[in-house]
Amino acid sequence: MGKMKAVLKLTRIEHSIILLVAVIAAELISAHHLPGLAVFVLSMITPAFVSMGSFAINDYYDIGADRANKRMDRPLVNGSLTKRQAMWIVVSCFVIGVLASLFINAYAFVIALIFAALAILYSYRLKDMPVLGNIYIAFSMVIPFAYGDFVVTNSFHISIVLISITIFLAGVAREIHGMIRDYKGDEKARGSRNLLFHVGKARASQLAAILYAEAVLVSIYMFFFYAPFAFNLVYIVPIAITDVTLLYISYGFLVQKKSREFYGFSRNASLAVMALSVLAFLAAALLYVRI
Repeated sequence: MGKMKAVLKLTRIEHSIILLVAVIAAELISAHHLPGLAVFVLSMITPAFVSMGSFAINDYYDIGADRANKRMDRPLVNGSLTKRQAMWIVVSCFVIGVLASLFINAYAFVIALIFAALAILYSYRLKDMPVLGNIYIAFSMVIPFAYGDFVVTNSFHISIVLISITIFLAGVAREIHGMIRDYKGDEKARGSRNLLFHVGKARASQLAAILYAEAVLVSIYMFFFYAPFAFNLVYIVPIAITDVTLLYISYGFLVQKKSREFYGFSRNASLAVMALSVLAFLAAALLYVRI
């Protein structure tokens, strides 16, 4: 694995791309247009680099758990990067991301600074705490929508609030499923006393299913009552695919499917359809096709 490929793997560049789409969608939904070129470029730099720094520092602290879980796809586990190199990447990404936000407005700067600080705290401590770690990750999925909103306005748009609720609920559910997949390694390497330690896999799976179901209900509510989603074919088709996939994954965890193949599928499919939902928000902001 080349160094550049290893860096992109460490920083999960694909997640940054999803965040950029979310920011653009929020800007269009809130203001119905994109900001000027300079602000637009800066608004892309901040979420991309803060996200990259967040994933890099998570791998830095998680190297023991990743080794226990035999995650040879991780650059720090397979030796593609050293811990020292990873830390340089972390510092560089956070500095670039937060500094870029400083030139947008005070709201953007505060959001970027809080997000970076929480990312460090999560990797260091919050990840192993019941519920709080899951809430942070879900919150980090919501942040780009709030950030994009405040880049172009100074208050929350109701559609952004509904999107945030949907993403937050689905994000917490996805994180609970992630804990179930990685529990053995997290417990062995980090001594995690997270949600699973307290309630067990069965109850955790039930909670995740409830959260996914609530996210689905909110996404359907948006289709009936709020622009630009109301009766918009461009919105409902990808959202329906997302909802059905997440409910299927929930069912799999409820019936205790434990195969490596299912765990791999659930990780990749949930990420793919949540990315699809972000694209649906963007598409709805750009195009209205009434049913």
